[in-house]
Amino acid sequence: MENRKEFYFPSSDGRTQIHAVEWYPADVEPIGILQIAHGVAEYALRYDPFAQFLNTKGFIVVANDHIGHGLSVAEGAAPLYFGKQDGWKHVVDDMYTLRDLTGKKYPSLPYFLMGHSMGSFLARTYLIRYPGTVKGAIIMGTGFQPAYMVAGGRLVAKLAGKRGGAERFSQTVDKLAFGAYNKPFAPNRTSFDWLSVNEENVDRYIADPYCGGNTSVGLFYDMLGGIGFICKQSNVNKMNLNTPILFISGDHDPVGDMGKGVKAAYESFRTAGVKDVELKLYPGLRHEILNEKCRDEVYADLWAWIEKHL
Repeated sequence: MENRKEFYFPSSDGRTQIHAVEWYPADVEPIGILQIAHGVAEYALRYDPFAQFLNTKGFIVVANDHIGHGLSVAEGAAPLYFGKQDGWKHVVDDMYTLRDLTGKKYPSLPYFLMGHSMGSFLARTYLIRYPGTVKGAIIMGTGFQPAYMVAGGRLVAKLAGKRGGAERFSQTVDKLAFGAYNKPFAPNRTSFDWLSVNEENVDRYIADPYCGGNTSVGLFYDMLGGIGFICKQSNVNKMNLNTPILFISGDHDPVGDMGKGVKAAYESFRTAGVKDVELKLYPGLRHEILNEKCRDEVYADLWAWIEKHL
């Protein structure tokens, strides 16, 4: 594709070459940049339609495949596994590397960040660890878990990792992490009904070799550690309180506990004193709001928020 290029950069883990994508406007002078952090068991190029839309508005879009996802899997490494140590930290550091590389290339353009699902947890970690490095952030398909739930889940994942190896898949851990998501949508057509009301999107996800797959217990352990970190109010307070934030989700998204978890995350940002924080929930939409049949409305709402904060 003429207005898209793919490239690699070294991960902070010292082992993985990170695959990244840049989409740029074909015939107009760029006016801003959006960096996207994707979710678990997916990859950067799934955001191609949204990136192409933003290109028509004069925006450059960049995204990378996180360690163990898409084309960012080191030789001999297990897929959907961040690594033996500091996996969450490395993934967030890689996001900063992409931000740094892109910022140096386009130093005068306003820079925004968007994270979906696991990417929303990574984006929230990024905002705490790298405050003030983006002009605004969109937190999409996020959630909030109390400390006791995080601790319990990490214990189960740790024990499973000791038994079979952290890079292995565990039915028990997978059921604990994703098992409850489909229940509200019974009777189920597939095990991924929770992703989307749009059945075509669910079928595309299932057919995609880079989506779904067996997530390692080590990744769950790392992700729960990240969720514990971002749900701790003393950490949220470390963000740059002048960075505008948009929380956006479907109100039937089980990751956000049908809106309740999204509201809890939003309230934690308000408690911290974030000066400009908004919340938008779409009635009836599930987890992947960018891939629903009403996606044009979602695209327009996201663009309206970005444009307002340019």
